[in-house]
Amino acid sequence: MLVAAIFVIFPFCMAFAAVSDMVSMTIANRVSILLIAAFAALAPFTGLAWPEIGMHFAAGAAVLAVTFVLFAIGGMGGGDAKLLAATAVWFGFSLGLVNYLVISALAGGVLTIALLIFRKSNLSMLAGNNVLLRHFADEKAGIPYGIALGLGGLLTYGETPLMQWAIARLAG
Repeated sequence: MLVAAIFVIFPFCMAFAAVSDMVSMTIANRVSILLIAAFAALAPFTGLAWPEIGMHFAAGAAVLAVTFVLFAIGGMGGGDAKLLAATAVWFGFSLGLVNYLVISALAGGVLTIALLIFRKSNLSMLAGNNVLLRHFADEKAGIPYGIALGLGGLLTYGETPLMQWAIARLAG
């Protein structure tokens, strides 16, 4: 059951955040809360020592501090900041966290360029009434960065200690 929870919760939250941001330009607080609560509930059963678990929460706090500043100056949305921090809890201070941040940043850059091109195209007029694409077509809308964060999280999830533990349990 523990392995199943590890395989389902994080990917579900990443996918939900991406789709939610695409459709409504918001990422619900419950996604970040679920990620943090799930890590807190699962980590002790995977062999992580309490000091290690504390360092994972410290990584989340550090990322939240940086993203809060970015939010305060208008550089990112509040849901994005909270999702980044909650995701950082799963990675802890590790190369996996760096990979997640870099991949998410690259995906966000590609997404931004693609949306800017799309919004100037004739296709955007057709997409304006589509519930899934209306924010993509709206030149006044921001960038649904949750898509990039979700993609980055899914691509690097295997680098989290919990996922590595779950894979090891299945392998042996």
